[in-house]
Amino acid sequence: MPSFDIVNEIDIQKLDNAINVARKEIVNRYDFHGSKTEMELDKKEMTLKITTENEMRMNAIRDIIISRSMKQGVDPKCFDFGKDHYASGNMVRKDVKVKKGIDKETAKTIVKYIKETGMKVQASIMDEQVRVTGKKIDDLQEVIAVIKTKPVELPLQYVNFRS
Repeated sequence: MPSFDIVNEIDIQKLDNAINVARKEIVNRYDFHGSKTEMELDKKEMTLKITTENEMRMNAIRDIIISRSMKQGVDPKCFDFGKDHYASGNMVRKDVKVKKGIDKETAKTIVKYIKETGMKVQASIMDEQVRVTGKKIDDLQEVIAVIKTKPVELPLQYVNFRS
């Protein structure tokens, strides 16, 4: 039976390139001259630690990261910017999580969207991905088209298409 997997994968090399380009842009920008801004990507934890002096610079850094990641082909939906934490003194620190894999709640939502279509396909949650199987390849392609129109908070890829 034909099947495919719905996943959320991040190319770590592209992410690392985007962060390095953003770091270089921050060093060269006039409004960041003399600032104590630091960015560090932890590839094992999949977190980005940002420390800067004020809220305005933090927002500028966020915009730079989003624009540079888009140019590198990394979807900005993968970043969870969360709340700011105030570090010692007047510094602002933010731990940005990079979302990888599909969490249980999002997977259940995707399965619900697939069941709402009424097509003869089966969707099952497997670890951090959703596998969709059906008798016709056309049905599977239609499922992909439907999921692309739905509001999902993660960047999704459709892989392992087998017939």
